[in-house]
Amino acid sequence: MTERPADRAVTVTFAGSGDAFGSGGRYQACIHLRPEDGDPVLLDCGATSLSALKRLGLDPGEIAAVFVSHLHGDHFGGVPFLILDGQFSRRTKPLAIVGPPGTARRLSDTMECLFPGSSRVSRRFTVDITELTPGTTVTACGATVQAWEGDHPSGAPPLILRLSLAERVIAYTGDTAWTDAIAQAAAGADLLIAEAYYHDKNIPYHLRLADIGAHRERLTARRVILTHMSDDMLGKAPDTDGSPFERAHDGLATRL
Repeated sequence: MTERPADRAVTVTFAGSGDAFGSGGRYQACIHLRPEDGDPVLLDCGATSLSALKRLGLDPGEIAAVFVSHLHGDHFGGVPFLILDGQFSRRTKPLAIVGPPGTARRLSDTMECLFPGSSRVSRRFTVDITELTPGTTVTACGATVQAWEGDHPSGAPPLILRLSLAERVIAYTGDTAWTDAIAQAAAGADLLIAEAYYHDKNIPYHLRLADIGAHRERLTARRVILTHMSDDMLGKAPDTDGSPFERAHDGLATRL
C-alpha cells in the first residue's frame, strides 16, 4: 500500500455521529475535516452541530466550508446557527456552503423561519453558496468534491459525495438506500463514511449494515466507518454482529 505524506494528513473528527432523533444521546451529522496545512471544512451540519463543535473545542469560526449531502434538518439545520454564530463572534472569514440544487432558497427560508430577518442582515463576512448538481464536480476552499445522486427524498436531489482534500479522498453516503453510486464514490478512497441506520431491517431510503456487508467486495475504500446509527444498531455490540467495519461515535478522531 502506498504511503501517504504525513505533512498532507487530514484529521477526521465526528463532532456528531447520530441520527435525526438523538439515538444514544448523540449529536446529529457533523463531520469535521482538518488538513494539516489548511482550514477545516465540514461534511454536513445538522441542527445540533454548533453545540457539538464547541463541546470538542473545535472553533466554528475556523470552518471555511460546509459540504451538505441533503436538505434534511439533521444534516443541514445547523447552517443557520453557524452563520449567526459567525455574525455575533465578529467573524470576517468567508464561509462557503456547497449543497444540492435548492440550497440557497432552503437556507434563506430556514433562517427566516428560525430568526426572522436574519437572512437579510449585513455581515462582516460573505456566505458563498454553490449548488452542486449530481454528476458534476466543484472546488471550494481547497477541496474538490464530486457528487452522485442518492436515493433519499428530501425536497432536493440528495448527494453522495467524494471529497478530495490535501491528497486524501473521503467518500460520504449521506442518507440513501443502496445505489451503485456508493461503490463509485468510494472507489480507492482513503475513507468511506457510510450510513448504517439499521442492522438488517429494511427502512426505505436508508442504508442498513446488511446492505454494506452484502456489497463489501465492491467497496474498495481503505477504511469504512459507519455513522448515523439508530438504537437498533447501537444496541448491538460491534464484536458480536460479525461486522468488519469501524463505528463512529461523537468525538471520534482519526488521522488519514
